[in-house]
Formats: sequence, C-alpha cells, structure tokens
Amino acid sequence: MVACMKRVTASAPAGQDDPRWQWARLPALSAPALYAALAARQQVFAVEQQCAYLDADGLDHRAWHLLGWDRTAPATLLAYLRVVDPGAKFAEPSIGRVLTVAARRRSGLGRTLMRSGIAGCATLHPGLPIRISAQRQLQGFYASLGFAVVSEPYDEDGIPHVEMLLAAPPEATGRVDSLPALR
Repeated sequence: MVACMKRVTASAPAGQDDPRWQWARLPALSAPALYAALAARQQVFAVEQQCAYLDADGLDHRAWHLLGWDRTAPATLLAYLRVVDPGAKFAEPSIGRVLTVAARRRSGLGRTLMRSGIAGCATLHPGLPIRISAQRQLQGFYASLGFAVVSEPYDEDGIPHVEMLLAAPPEATGRVDSLPALR
C-alpha cells in the first residue's frame, strides 16, 4: 500500500541559534536521526528522570516526529517531540515525548518546539483539538500555551500526570509540501 504524506516546514527565517526543524514519519528518518532521537529520549525520560519504563511503546510508527537540529556540521539534536495520529493513543492527535537537551533548557526552545508542534498538528489534522499527557510539574508551562486540564491527576510510571486539551488551533500558516510516496 502506498501512502501520500505531507511535510511541514518552518516558514520563519532562521537565525544562527535557531534550530533547523525536521518533520518526518518514522520510515523517513535516517538511522543517525532516529538514533539521536531515541538517545535523547532515553537521556531525558529514563536517565535524568530516573524512570525505568518502556520507551518503545508501539506508537512511533503512528506518529510524526519533529526534530530540532543545531546548525553546525555534524548537526546535534537540540529538541524533539512526536505527534501521535488521532485514534492511536487518544481520539485526538496528541503531542508527547517533548524534550530539549539539558544545555538548551530555559532558553525558550521548549516553547518554540511546542509552538511548532501545535502548528504542525493544525496543518496535519485541521479542526481537531490536541490532547497531551502532561507531567504535573509542567502543567503551568502547557497552560501558558493554551492547554486546559481535563482529568484528575494520575500516576504514569511513578510521575504525577494530568491530561490536557487544546481546542482546535487555527490552521497553521507554515508551508506544506508533498513527500515522495512511501510504502
């Protein structure tokens, strides 16, 4: 079966410190890009948060991946998130595995990453709200982006979480290009 996919690219001009954004489905990621994303996820969610859990949850094949690379050669991964397809985890598209590397935290990159993720959702899934499973300690951050708490707190892998929902964002103004069809 052949599927047609879209790629979302940032339309704003990039400065020297701005990441180069890459949107891709899992099969379109190169081995080095996939390794960088998985290594960053393990570093943040398993090592730094001291949380033993299975990161390979079966949803990566049903998601778009947004990677933020620095502009050096060879490029280093600075930020990452994934947008899980509607119906795979929740009825709505969901943003998860949101991270910035330690050296870039508190620089505004996380906010830029989330805004890019929200814009990508609006382009890929127009008219749909976005659901997240947020760590309670980050509830204020996500609320500042427009997400509202829609669940009681619950435990996920030993960390308190809440579900949050963002009403359908306006359709993104970023450019959407066709990718080659993939099998």
